[in-house]
Amino acid sequence: MSGLVALSEDERARRRRKMLASVGWAEADFAPLAGDASFRSYQRLSQGGETRVLMDAPPPQEDVRPFVAVANWLRQHGYSAPEILAVDDEAGYLLLEDLGDGLYIHDILAGADETTLYAAAIEVLADYQGREASPGIKPYSTEVLIQEARLFTDWYMPYATSGPLDDNRIEEYEALWHRALSQALDVGNPVMVLRDYHAENLIWLPERSGLARVGLLDFQDALFGSMAYDLASLLKDIRRVVSPDVAEQMLKRYLAHPIAAGLDTEEFRRAYAVIGAQRNTKIIGIFTRLSQRDGKHVYLDYLPRLWQLLADDLAHSALADLRDWFDTALPPDQRP
Repeated sequence: MSGLVALSEDERARRRRKMLASVGWAEADFAPLAGDASFRSYQRLSQGGETRVLMDAPPPQEDVRPFVAVANWLRQHGYSAPEILAVDDEAGYLLLEDLGDGLYIHDILAGADETTLYAAAIEVLADYQGREASPGIKPYSTEVLIQEARLFTDWYMPYATSGPLDDNRIEEYEALWHRALSQALDVGNPVMVLRDYHAENLIWLPERSGLARVGLLDFQDALFGSMAYDLASLLKDIRRVVSPDVAEQMLKRYLAHPIAAGLDTEEFRRAYAVIGAQRNTKIIGIFTRLSQRDGKHVYLDYLPRLWQLLADDLAHSALADLRDWFDTALPPDQRP
């Protein structure tokens, strides 16, 4: 992957100490932070009353260079991505600005106003969509989206039915997705897609102003694709139920933004349903893989929520044939 090779744990530890020493953080105290579904892990460093965040992204499974590129692009345009303070890409380490603990998912639970925070997130989303994408960003094409949707048939269906799907059923599945996604990608212009734009990756920074009030995390997988993707990620959230009234209000807020000028509202809502369905289908497959391959069984707890989100999107008339495929392959009474 990306030309990077695995280093021994001793060598990585030596490289980490050298990197931290180069910026005066060799004597810091370490405390673990929550990880994510990848091989990356994070630690908060404390020293002299200040804090930093260490990203540990071991090669060759991970590559910090895309994170660096996208973070620099975001910061150049005034967004609150963490400043990168030190890099060792061969060893897979970054020392980052600490944006704090104000994740949307926690702040709203603690009483922050949901509408205020989501309105700010919509403004940031619409703003970066209106800019020329970061150099080197690859297209989020129909083919890539179908490849992702195949994670469902490759991982979830064998897990749920104790056996692989028939090749003809898989071919039908791919053809149905191809038709639906090709139509969805025709709506609007391709834009920068951060891909994991949701309440666990957004940090509320009320001491900052304007677009900078929204801190951004987990954007290293950015691609160039559908206007509906990050909106679906934000409002059809797996880990946090956005209230239906707020979700509809934010969708209308987006459609009233200059970025959406000239869009046919019904066509966009169709794309929003199709892209939402693809995303949740993919994630059902990913979370099953995390359990079956990597032993991270906690992700299976999200399956009932994912199936509900998927059912909501499949209710759209544009997805009637795919809904029939799902109902035949795995009837509703056999789902979590």
